[in-house]
Amino acid sequence: MPFLTLLAIAVALAMDAFAVALATGICLRQAKAAQTLRMAGAFGLFQALMPIAGWLLGLSVREYIESYDHWIAFALLAFVGGKMIWESFASKDDDEACAPKDPTQGMQLLILAVATSIDALAVGLSFAVLGEAIWMPALVIGVVCFLITALGMKIGCMAGHVSAVSRYAEILGGVTLIGIGLKILLDHQVL
Repeated sequence: MPFLTLLAIAVALAMDAFAVALATGICLRQAKAAQTLRMAGAFGLFQALMPIAGWLLGLSVREYIESYDHWIAFALLAFVGGKMIWESFASKDDDEACAPKDPTQGMQLLILAVATSIDALAVGLSFAVLGEAIWMPALVIGVVCFLITALGMKIGCMAGHVSAVSRYAEILGGVTLIGIGLKILLDHQVL
């Protein structure tokens, strides 16, 4: 897989994490370095592990679906991208991430890390059905998510309103994933 395509996938997958980090930064108003590192570390770790889990699952079924694997990869990417676009229009409270507890620690952090990385599971599955290696992509996806989450926290601490920024980030991520799915179909000469 070309590195720019991999980078585009990583950035698109990180948009949910960016939106949550942005909202958390706004909530905290002044995030400490430890809070930023905890959230970015947890999000990056889960974003790296989920594609590996999806890839391992995909390996077990790959031989049965090789003749139409490109359609499965497209469907998964289109589903995840469409879901991101759909969720960007859902009404969200700007203080949604603000809870009585610090969202960068404990069970709340774990829940947020899992929730923002579920999409990466489907991407890992699509890598398996396409016969792509996963180790480098998982590393790139995790590192990119770490950096984008830290950036989101920083911007959130400086920003006054999250809805517009996070909405556009999710839309851009969704459109990117759908575009990559279409490119897979083009590469297999389906379109």
